[in-house]
Amino acid sequence: MLRQHILALTACLAVVGAPVIAIAEDAADAVVAKVGDMEIRQSELDLAVANLDPQLAQLPEEQKKVAALSGAIDVKLLAGNADKEGMRDDADFQRRMQFIAERELHNAYFKKHVIDAVTDADVKARYEKEVAALPQQEEVRARHILVKTEEEAKAIIADLDAGKDFIEIAKEKSTDPNKSEGGDLGYFTRGRMVPEFEEAAFALEKGAYTKTPVQSQFGFHVIKLEDKRTAAPPSLEEVGQQVRQLVMRDKYLELIEKAKAEAKIEIVDEALRKGYEDVNKKP
Repeated sequence: MLRQHILALTACLAVVGAPVIAIAEDAADAVVAKVGDMEIRQSELDLAVANLDPQLAQLPEEQKKVAALSGAIDVKLLAGNADKEGMRDDADFQRRMQFIAERELHNAYFKKHVIDAVTDADVKARYEKEVAALPQQEEVRARHILVKTEEEAKAIIADLDAGKDFIEIAKEKSTDPNKSEGGDLGYFTRGRMVPEFEEAAFALEKGAYTKTPVQSQFGFHVIKLEDKRTAAPPSLEEVGQQVRQLVMRDKYLELIEKAKAEAKIEIVDEALRKGYEDVNKKP
């Protein structure tokens, strides 16, 4: 059920997320072109620009307007011919227009009660709720010296035991590209490094280094732990858009469930009814 609603939500966002410009009725809505007796006003051109093909939408502003106007003129020309042939009264056309009108009403309602209804305060509150539910993760900051052989790694450990500086040895002997930073890997959580390296790094105490070489697919490592701490959650600025999507999803689901509760839904076709009930089962 949730997956179906998320797909619906995504489709709605794609439609109503683009700028929607209402057709104005005032004098400022100038006529920009005429096709026979039909007029193309600025508001209609704005709509045509807003609904350009994504490739054309990358054009410079003036070129976009020309492309949109060209398309609008083509539409007027063939729409006029269709009217002359009486196609506006065709039953199939009327059915399609009803479907499009209901879809657009759905989108307008969605925009008003979901997109426009979500406030920054809603997003912040949901962010704080999600952060509070996150399990605490430990992260470490480590340095390493990478060499090709176990003998080289053992010699480096002996140098460290004799009091030599880890950073200087890393700059001189490490084969890793970060050797110029003294082998500094920054902070990382579990799951970011290969298992052998991770296990050894997280087992160290702050300031300690591995007393035996750590072998991985890359060679032999000597690892030093610089720091250990609880990982900070991502900031609201980093995940704000994802959190807003969560809030909108929940608002959308609330609207749908409320509407379903207030309406009688009857699916006559047995196979369709079963399929609909299956995908809408509550988790």
